[in-house]
Amino acid sequence: MRLVAKHGGVHHGYFLPAEGASDRAEALFSFESLAAYERYRSRFGDDPEFVAADRIRDESGCVVRYERTFMRPLLPN
Repeated sequence: MRLVAKHGGVHHGYFLPAEGASDRAEALFSFESLAAYERYRSRFGDDPEFVAADRIRDESGCVVRYERTFMRPLLPN
């Protein structure tokens, strides 16, 4: 969560199902624009903390499938 904030985003948390299948989790975060998000993503191979986080994820096997969905608020701020 700290890495998202460090690179300009807001991490809204991790969410797990309250009932039903327990093999899915959601992580919600936002950036001011798609361009800002793409800058964040471009740092994954360069930032040592991102590299370390990716290694932990890969070695632990905690992520089986990864999907990205882009959404925008239904109501204006």
